[in-house]
Formats: sequence, structure tokens, C-alpha cells
Amino acid sequence: MKPLRNILILIMVQVLITACHSIAGKEPYATKVISTSTNDLKGTEPKRPEFTAAPVENLTGLEPGWWNDAVFYEIFVRSFKDSNADGIGDFNGITEMLDYLNDGDPTTKDDLGITGIWLMPITESNSYHGYDVVDYYNVDTEYGTKEDFLRLVDEAHKRGIRVIVDLVLNHTSIDNPWFKKSDAGDPQFRDWYIWSPTDPGYLGPWGEQVWYAGNSGYYYAVFWSGMPDLNLKNPAVTQEIYKITKFWLTDMNVDGFRLDAIRHFVENSSLQENTNDTHTWLQGYNKFYKSLDPAVFTVGEAWTDTAEVIDYVGDEVDIAFDFDLAEAFVRAANGPIVSNATKQLSTVLKSYPMGQFGIFLTNHDQDRVMSVFGDDVQKAKMVAVMMLTSPGVPFVYYGEEIGMTGSKPDENIRRPMQWNGNRAAGFTTSTPWRPVASDYHGTNVATENADPDSLLNLYRVLIQLRNDHASLRTGKTLILETGTQRLYAILRYNETEAFLILINVHSKPLNTKLYDLSAGVWPLPANYFVSTVLGMEDPAMPQLNGVGGIDGYHPFDEFPPKSYIILHFTP
Repeated sequence: MKPLRNILILIMVQVLITACHSIAGKEPYATKVISTSTNDLKGTEPKRPEFTAAPVENLTGLEPGWWNDAVFYEIFVRSFKDSNADGIGDFNGITEMLDYLNDGDPTTKDDLGITGIWLMPITESNSYHGYDVVDYYNVDTEYGTKEDFLRLVDEAHKRGIRVIVDLVLNHTSIDNPWFKKSDAGDPQFRDWYIWSPTDPGYLGPWGEQVWYAGNSGYYYAVFWSGMPDLNLKNPAVTQEIYKITKFWLTDMNVDGFRLDAIRHFVENSSLQENTNDTHTWLQGYNKFYKSLDPAVFTVGEAWTDTAEVIDYVGDEVDIAFDFDLAEAFVRAANGPIVSNATKQLSTVLKSYPMGQFGIFLTNHDQDRVMSVFGDDVQKAKMVAVMMLTSPGVPFVYYGEEIGMTGSKPDENIRRPMQWNGNRAAGFTTSTPWRPVASDYHGTNVATENADPDSLLNLYRVLIQLRNDHASLRTGKTLILETGTQRLYAILRYNETEAFLILINVHSKPLNTKLYDLSAGVWPLPANYFVSTVLGMEDPAMPQLNGVGGIDGYHPFDEFPPKSYIILHFTP
């Protein structure tokens, strides 16, 4: 590691050079050979101190799984592609568009490079969103047949794309046969849900009503009356969930699950979230599905702060989404400072086992990131650079890569995918289930395909860069001191290479009076090449100080506003 550290010093200095606009699809600007030996500068190499830059990553615990090499794409099936002209997206529509996500040929550059798909609920349901399950063993007939789904999974696997599905275990639909029998007092199913003879009177975690009148007593439903909570304390319910899990893994060939609302799984009277019983249940569930296949992957949704999320990772779920980091990235790209992002990233790095957390910008429950940015494409580009060069496992929400907009209500953030500027945005040849966004004439895949500087092409470059380089997927991370809160600067590295990512989120340029880079020893080999991946060329060269570090480095006289740079360092 020490040779690596030594070299990184020089690296960083050189790297900061490139703060600029995205150059999608271009070859690197410049390549330079740098020697990091302090003998070249001082005549004698001094003893190198231990590296002390923050943060120190949590390097203990879990080994990376296949998911740490993946980039996931979240799909709302109803809105992705309609193959049979009924206005509703379906499995066959996704299969038709798989080459857009990944054509299976690593030599081509016109696909996104996605290596994992997360499908929002696909089981039988009476709602448009599917989070109230009527039958866990059947797919929604509006999306197609089981055979259609199996064909989708098979075609995805041929392209190197893993498939995970939303598994909703906290609650069912009020129309689920289990609940109907429970509500009717069937002794076999009465205890499958949570009942009270009288209304206990307390409210839910965010002050909402949670007790509702049934045919004989009151049932508990944390989200709304139409989705009663399952009683996971009942061993019969747990065994049925195990049976469902095995069905989807063995009969339907999925690679894992996104587990919805995990912090609400087991209630203890008015204690309704993050209970010890919830953690115990998830530990047992983890042992079960790992016994079927250790490669089964789960990502948990625990929409809470990092300090509580980390309790679920490891022996309960493989990774969990970090909502605090997502919010911090979006806030930083919105400008004018990055301190919240660097602080939260530091917290995340220290908290989770290395890389075992999900990174994203927004999802199906939040206003789309382009709407948060007020249609500012450059902000969307900056936040894409942050996310797709970050440690962790990335999840891209469908349409995010082209800058789709949408604000609450939920139906408006789950509108049909915008494929082209034709009628219904190329989503369907009939009337879509929900009107497409009004900006589809200019914001669509076809238009952005033709623009080398588009957001879509930047996503392609970033995802394929991540796919091509292990240091961006599973490498270590250093957050760099810059002397200003306007400049985001991190180093991703392993034993063979490093990337320096620099982003000026401010609307004004940074000159040499406003930023000043310095660092301790860098973890790189003795000699390396520096090439620009994105950004300006011909940066100033760094100079090592007497302890193998750098002081007061300014790669450019001026760092452009709302710009980014990625530099690559190789031996």
C-alpha cells in the first residue's frame, strides 16, 4: 500500500486539473508520464508518514458480491415499453428494449452498459403500482404471462444482466384471499394479520392512522387501509414467505429481491419501526435464502437515516439504500457548496462494510431529479458524475439518464418512458395508461442519441467507465481537502489504478485564490500515466514535498463553473 500511497500524491495534484464539461464518447485529451519518486525532487527519498486523509473506510466485514460489480436500472414495467398496443408496458416490451440497456457485446458503446435490472412489483395486484399484492405466485396479467417473464429473464441473462424483483413482505392487498379469510374469522388465517378487538388508539410512525375497522375487530395497516400488515411473528406466515421466495428463485429464475419497507416488518404494539424483532426475523430470512444459493442478492429499503440503515446490512440484507447520501448528492449538485455531500460520504464510508450500500439519486417515491434541478441539464450531469463514480452499488431510475421530469403525485413520477418525439413518445401505438410528459419532443432517447454532449451519452460514458475499471466499482475511496466548499474531490483507487473526480458545483469559476489542493502520501506506484477521461487537458504538474505529499497545488489557473473532470492514473 505504501508505494501506492506515495504515487497517489502526485496523482491527485495532476488530477485536479480537469474541471470541465462532459465530453461524451471522446478519447482522453492528454497523457503524461509522472514519476512519484521523491529522489527525482530531493535527491533522497525520505521516510513516508502514514496516510491521514479523511475518511478512513470501514474495510472489515463483508466480501464484495457480484452486485458490487453491477449497475442497476429500476424499471416500472407499466411505463417502460408497450408491446401489444394496450397502452400498458409489459414484459415483452422490456425484452424488446434490452439492447438499449445492454446488448451483451462489451465492444459496443451505444448501449447503457446496465448489468442489473430491478423490476418494481410484477405480481397480481388490483392497483396500478402493484405494492398491494393479491397473489404472490402469479404475475400481473396486464404485464404478460409467466412464460413472457421467463423469456425476459433468459434474454437478460444472455446479455449479462441480472434480474431482481420487488418483493413486498410487510403487507398485502385487502383483496388478498389470505386477508379475506382472516377478516372473516377463519381460524387458519386470523393470525396472519395483526388484529385488535378494539381500536388501540395510537398513530403510526409519521402520525398517520394505522388501525382500521374490519368485520370483527380492528386490523393494523401502516401505509393505508388497503394494505393490511402481515403478522410476521406467526411461523405459518414466515413459512409461506419462504415458499414464495423459493418459487421466485427456482421457478422464475430471478437473481434476488428488492425488499420493500423492511424497517416496518415486525411491530411491538406502538413501537412500529426498527424493532429488535424485525432484525431477528430478517436474520432468519437471510439464512434461509442464502441456504438456497449464497449468490442470492437482497437490497433493503429502510427509508431512514444512515445510523439506523446500517443495522440491516450484512446478516439481514446484502445492501441497503442510503437515502441520506442520495439527498446529499442532489443537494450538492444543486450548489453552491459540496460540504454536505462530502460529510455524508465520509459517514457512509466509515459506517458500512466496504461498498455494501446502494447509491441512487431519486426513485419511484420521490420527485424526479431533473425536476428538483428545475430542468438544469448541467446540474443533472454533475450529479450523475458524483453517483456513478461513487463507492457503493448504483441504481438508475428509468428515464433519469435522459432527464425525464416529474413531480408528485406518484403517477407523474412514473410516467411512460420517452423513446422518441413521435406520438406517445414511442412508448405505445395507442393511448398510454398515463399521459407522457409534455417535454417528450426534445427529451427522449432518439434525440439524445444524436447529441454527443447529451445527458444520455454522459450516462453511457460513466457506466461503461465503471464497468471497465475495478477501481470505480470496488476500489477504495479518499475524500480530498480542497480549501473550498465549492469543489467536490474524491479519489477512487486500487493497487493498479486510480481516478480523481473533481466537480465545481458553483456558478462562478474557481481561481487559484479560491482553491488550494494539498495531501499526504498517495497510494500509487512509483511511475504512472495520467490521462483525461472527462474535462480540460494540459493541467499543471504537481510537485512532491519532502514527505511524499503535495502542497498548494493548482492544476489550472481557473476551474470553470458547474463543471467536472475525471483523471485516470495507471502505472
